[in-house]
Amino acid sequence: MFPELIDLFGVKISTYGVLVALGLILAYFLAIRLSRRSGIPEDKAEAVFIYAVVLGIIGSRIAFLIEHPEDINSVIDVIALWKGGVSFFGGLIGGILGALLAIKRHSLPLWKVADVASPSLALAHAIGRLGCTAAGCCYGRPVPNVEDVSVGVHFMKDFPFFYIVFPPGAVAPQGIPLYPTQILEAGGNFLIFLILLFLFGKKRFDGEVFSLYMLLYGAERFALEFYRGVTPPIPGLGLTWNQVVTLMMIVSAIALFFVLRRQPSPAGEH
Repeated sequence: MFPELIDLFGVKISTYGVLVALGLILAYFLAIRLSRRSGIPEDKAEAVFIYAVVLGIIGSRIAFLIEHPEDINSVIDVIALWKGGVSFFGGLIGGILGALLAIKRHSLPLWKVADVASPSLALAHAIGRLGCTAAGCCYGRPVPNVEDVSVGVHFMKDFPFFYIVFPPGAVAPQGIPLYPTQILEAGGNFLIFLILLFLFGKKRFDGEVFSLYMLLYGAERFALEFYRGVTPPIPGLGLTWNQVVTLMMIVSAIALFFVLRRQPSPAGEH
């Protein structure tokens, strides 16, 4: 909706980039605080964060370009992150690989680190989706049977009770009423963040917070995919690849929960 936060003497700073940076900063401080509560040394927690962010950014961009090869018209397009061209699931896979490398290198407890990472990831993702709203990426499908197509957010009677019309210059189709999938996901992710943060101090075993994150986000994203207009469904299946991935997340989360809860070590022990 506001793709450029600052345009001063030809210097342009994108709202998307600023919000993603803000999300990462807040996630860093939250991860450090939760690491201290979990007995994880701060320097090692920082290493996990850096590994995860770097490989997460690389993975998110690679996955997006694989999914949208039509967006590559030059070498600059390959690295044009400021345009909002990233894939969350590519970033999640890359981030997990980066975290695993750091965990192995520093001999850290896997599921304890995973519990620390989950609320931090949900918070960063929520703020990042606000950046998607500003840039217009990850937009929703057209909303049928609406009359007001002026730029902005407009209310309606049916779910999700409002829609958004993007201005010229946005990544999303302009002048068309679209489902506000970015805003809905941002709100859902922030709610997941609050739930995970509340559970963190009450968890019964290491990995419980991570399992719940996988379950909640998987369910949220599966539902939202029906309203997203970016990824087409798989022919003959009616579901997108993202929904296939989220179903796997949900099943894995449930299985992981029951496996980890049987571990003999209490949550407070390494």
